[in-house]
Amino acid sequence: MEYTGFLNVDSLNQSILCHAQSIYRFNGVWEGPDPSTPLISLFLIQLTVAIGVNQFLHFALKPFNQPPFVVDILGGILVGPSAFGRINGIKNLVFPFYSLKVLEPMAHLSVMYYAFLVGLKMDVRAILRIGPKAMKIALSGTFIPFFLGCGLFFCTNYPSQDSRGSLFVGAALSVTGFSVLAKILDQQQILHTEIGKTAMSSALINDLCSWGFLALAFVVSSESSGIHYSLICTSAFILLCVYYVRPALRWIIRKMPEGQGYSEFYICSILTGVALCGALTDACGTHPMIGAFTFGLVIPNDVLEAALVDKLEDFVLGILMPVIYLVCGIRTNIDFISVGTQWYWVGLVFIFACSLKIISAVFMSLLCELPLKEAVGIGMLTNTKSIMAMIILEAGQIQNVLGTNTYSLMVMAVLVMTMGVTPLANSFRPTENVTPYRRRTIQKAKSDEELIILTCIHNTRNVLSLIHFLRTSNPTKTSPINVSALQLVELVGRASAMLLVHNSRKSGPRNPSHIEAQADHIVNAFDNFELRSEGVTTQVLTARCAYATMDEDICNIAKDKRAAFIVIPFHKQQTMNGEMEDINPSIRGVNEGVLDNAPCSVGILIERGVSESSDYARNIAVLYFGGPDDREALAYSWRMVEGSDAKLTVMRFIPSADAEKLEHVEPANDGHVSLHIDIEREKLLDEDYLGKFKTATINNNSISYCELVLNDEEETIKAIKSMDENNYDLYMVGRGRVMTSPLTAGLTDWCDCPELGPIGDLLVTSEFESTFSVLVVQQYIKNNMIREGSMRSVSSMNYGDEMAMGPSLVDSEGFGTFSTFNRDHDD
Repeated sequence: MEYTGFLNVDSLNQSILCHAQSIYRFNGVWEGPDPSTPLISLFLIQLTVAIGVNQFLHFALKPFNQPPFVVDILGGILVGPSAFGRINGIKNLVFPFYSLKVLEPMAHLSVMYYAFLVGLKMDVRAILRIGPKAMKIALSGTFIPFFLGCGLFFCTNYPSQDSRGSLFVGAALSVTGFSVLAKILDQQQILHTEIGKTAMSSALINDLCSWGFLALAFVVSSESSGIHYSLICTSAFILLCVYYVRPALRWIIRKMPEGQGYSEFYICSILTGVALCGALTDACGTHPMIGAFTFGLVIPNDVLEAALVDKLEDFVLGILMPVIYLVCGIRTNIDFISVGTQWYWVGLVFIFACSLKIISAVFMSLLCELPLKEAVGIGMLTNTKSIMAMIILEAGQIQNVLGTNTYSLMVMAVLVMTMGVTPLANSFRPTENVTPYRRRTIQKAKSDEELIILTCIHNTRNVLSLIHFLRTSNPTKTSPINVSALQLVELVGRASAMLLVHNSRKSGPRNPSHIEAQADHIVNAFDNFELRSEGVTTQVLTARCAYATMDEDICNIAKDKRAAFIVIPFHKQQTMNGEMEDINPSIRGVNEGVLDNAPCSVGILIERGVSESSDYARNIAVLYFGGPDDREALAYSWRMVEGSDAKLTVMRFIPSADAEKLEHVEPANDGHVSLHIDIEREKLLDEDYLGKFKTATINNNSISYCELVLNDEEETIKAIKSMDENNYDLYMVGRGRVMTSPLTAGLTDWCDCPELGPIGDLLVTSEFESTFSVLVVQQYIKNNMIREGSMRSVSSMNYGDEMAMGPSLVDSEGFGTFSTFNRDHDD
């Protein structure tokens, strides 16, 4: 046969690697002995290995508190040629060379959707809230490492380097992982310190700038003849998204029926848009993830963001992202780091790479009057890297401008830098507040010292009732109050968990979001309250956190502020027809968590109509049944009327002799640990404090004290409902945890809201003609936060502090038997 083709002489005497092209085998193992030959089967095995190794390392390295990013990179390196990949059997069977044909496209797909999630979660508005000092430090921590990193690339002494690789090295060294750093700082409890806030501000700027550096590096590393076209087209795409795609999405969202939610059609359309934007930026000459990131950044609605994150995040992070870590690990080969140069030179370059952030922070400390120790700390913390650094280095290898030696060196530098942040961050943990936390209750507070109150706000409807309540607290120059108003915002969409302290003198943004507008309203309201009141100091904070951890954040802030009382709004609000409806069921769980874990006394404020005739409660009633919670309610009400024109009625409910017989009946054992309550001790404490109260207020005509002897719960309900004709503005009751009165024992089983106690629940759920507020009080008990089913008995608690507050029975000037004292002060 005559051969008429052309003979390629250059291909003679060369080895040509051939590999299987089969994608899928229909007959499985029955076609041959090797089930991993088809590419799909091989990819599934590789994905399983990658996920399994990562999960094992997460479990094994958990005691070291390293961020997941470190563990994922270690997992990729372990399965690569630096560790298990050295074994020929594993390399040939699980990670043959031809498998990159599938791994590489899947890695880029995972990176594209990861970039979309990053853009979706990024809050660009937060940049506008960064102060000038933090902004200077953030910019220096971005650009100085970038330019020094570009110069460092030429110091590696590796032969045959492409100078365009310097852009990728500089960009990777300028990255600070915002989410990774936030997790480390939160674990080390320095997220809300000054150094933590500055580091987070720098990380936010770094995170945004790194995308610009990556796009620039892609453009420059492309064909030189098309650089200007790539820049123009990519810029045009970004402007298209900002000025056309975002308004179009906003218009579509406005046309949707309110409260309907987003169907699968809308979600799938958005995800298709991600792929389309990726294809467009790839055609422009950059990378698909630039388009996906930009598209995620312009999504205009928090609810849509939350829905997309909920649908996409677990799949992308749990299934797709292990592929990119696997590819990075396969591309990393530690043996190549010293090829073509000396180890000592590699060590110097390595150390310098890890020091770039510190150098930039120290340089800016000279210009911003930043303490040297704080500057070094910020530099160390911002050394935290994220998957973005690995993506940049991976892109450099794809563009053939980073060799395996430079790539491997930078991967190890990124890994070591991030691993060192956690132990170094521990040295910047704030020392324990040496100020003793003594005043945890109203009963223990002195009348002439500042009362510290933490108020919680879920929406602006809570503001008016809280300020009315604070005015009722009777602040004066001799008896001041310090109020911290905490706005609680659910963590949704692109927002990050954070605590923001508002400056009352600083105006808000020009185009505020809904949350920012609410914060401005709260700040203005509390500023006016402070200006129009004597003895009042206010501060407004915004805590953005998930409902699952909101109670913990409230308690931590109360502890930091040394609060004596926390006021939390009830999870129901009164409607126009007088019924109580749920605002958000999650708020109820937050309130229960605060009641269980609070470091001080707590009050749940329920609003059943605000008085229009006065801006504070002038007629207050305390329903007293006994126990520490009732004593705390009485102590607070006493403070409210001391030296003011408000009136106080204390109504003590005493069980009759017949009702007393039921008090000692033990509850049935239902499998839970029963609480053995020292009733006599509680009675002693009640009489002691009531004796002190009556002695001090016996000549005060604005205070009335009455005792009612009743037989059962029905008489209790009738007595309370009969008080409605007196038009009280505020009812104050104890939650009634420690001691249950025979007059309320039967009501407990019928409570719709057990967190309010039986009397609080009665006042909220029953029908009353008058409008009033209710404060359900729980007193803090030292070293014990009483919970349902607690293993500690109440008799084992330390009552010494409470006993010391009032005069002893010997000193109570004749109030030996309370049953003989049954009168009204006004008589």
